[in-house]
Amino acid sequence: MWQDKVKQVALGIRRRVFEHTIKHKGGYLSQACSSADFLATLYVKTLKLSDGIAPTIPLPFAGVPSAHNPHSFTGAGYHGEKLPDLDRFFISPAHYALVIYAALIEIGRMSPEGLAQFNQDGSSVEMIGAEHSPGMEVTTGSLAQGLSMAAGVALARKLRQESGRVWVFMSDGELQEGQTWEALQVINHYKLNNLAIIIDVNQQQCDGAMSSVLTLGNAADKLRAFGAEVYEVDGHDIEAVAQTGEIYPQQSALVILAHTSPYQGMDFLAKRAPKLHYVRFQSAEEAQELEQAIRT
Repeated sequence: MWQDKVKQVALGIRRRVFEHTIKHKGGYLSQACSSADFLATLYVKTLKLSDGIAPTIPLPFAGVPSAHNPHSFTGAGYHGEKLPDLDRFFISPAHYALVIYAALIEIGRMSPEGLAQFNQDGSSVEMIGAEHSPGMEVTTGSLAQGLSMAAGVALARKLRQESGRVWVFMSDGELQEGQTWEALQVINHYKLNNLAIIIDVNQQQCDGAMSSVLTLGNAADKLRAFGAEVYEVDGHDIEAVAQTGEIYPQQSALVILAHTSPYQGMDFLAKRAPKLHYVRFQSAEEAQELEQAIRT
């Protein structure tokens, strides 16, 4: 059953990111805790993708795209071919790159050996994903740029009458950015109902709890005011995520607010809250304590 596969992939994502974090004495671990379940659901159940067409062991960085660089590439090939009836998947929060790499490995689109290149000079397996990184199609740079670019692709696909959807994965911190709301106005104006957005609502960011940095208020009401068709789900409820992902609005974009825990599956991390954006170990003893707590 697909549910068993999703649970297996989600567990693999968390385990792989956890092991990487232990090995390197730090990493974006809480992002794996919060997003693994719904990302696994998307990859296994929801997204309509062809087999990957990129090398399973990522190629070295070949320079930025330009008219004078025929060797440049993007990481879109890990999501397969860009065919009219297939989906496109854009990753907006580039700091989730390690989580995306882990997901690609768990679903067989990237080799585990690729993680050995993580954050190395000359590697395309960037710590903060760029357009050449596995699974990435565009450089999202500052948070919230991904939605604007995905909206442009969705408009192009609509004009071409392509049946495939454009999916965007965002973090809730991106709702603090003005560019998000500008993009939503465009999405509403052009009635881009071929666009689906899933947002990791884990309520934490680099400076701590989101509520202490910039309160969002009622995000669902705000999104609806900008024309989106919004559904709120438990981001760890894979059935709810899958069912909501099948909704195809008539007039505007689908937005799924996936409410999550930044220490789901790793309750030991709760004592660090809300400082969970990047989990760094100050000593070997601290790393060993966490490893022992999680393994038991």
